[in-house]
Amino acid sequence: MPKRFRLTRRFPVAMTEDGYRKLRSFSKEAGLDEGEALSFLFENFNSVIHEENLTHRLRLFNAELEDRKR
Repeated sequence: MPKRFRLTRRFPVAMTEDGYRKLRSFSKEAGLDEGEALSFLFENFNSVIHEENLTHRLRLFNAELEDRKR
C-alpha cells in the first residue's frame, strides 16, 4: 500500500526570483503544486542530482552569495 501523501511541515522560505520561477516551471510541467514539487525533489534528492555538478554549483553559489545579497 502506498504511503499517504500528507504535507505535515510548513516553514517560511526565502527564494530568489530565478529559483522560484524554476520551481514553478518544474511543478507545472510535473503536474504538482510547489509544495509537492519540493517534497518530490527532497524525497528523491540522491537520485535526481549529479553529485559532481552539485558540488561545483554549490561552490559557485556560495562564492557569489554575499554579492547577490546586496
